[in-house]
Amino acid sequence: MNKSELIEAIATSADISKAAAGRALDGAMEAVKKSLKKGEMVTLVGFGSFYTAKRAARSGRNPRTGENIKIKAAKVPKFRPGKALRDAMN
Repeated sequence: MNKSELIEAIATSADISKAAAGRALDGAMEAVKKSLKKGEMVTLVGFGSFYTAKRAARSGRNPRTGENIKIKAAKVPKFRPGKALRDAMN
């Protein structure tokens, strides 16, 4: 499912226009991004939690030249599914 298919599903489920569903989805994604950037956890009960984790610096290899390179430490977003979502998969 891509973004336009998700917008269509939201519009159908909530009985709103696709434009309104698109604005709602964009607003929700922006709110999640802002919270994660502040280091906050975003929890949607029954769905899951978005959080940030620190990835340590490490060494890698340039596949084109074979040269060793240093990869900087970074904060990365992660997702932990909730129980209801895990149960829905099985």
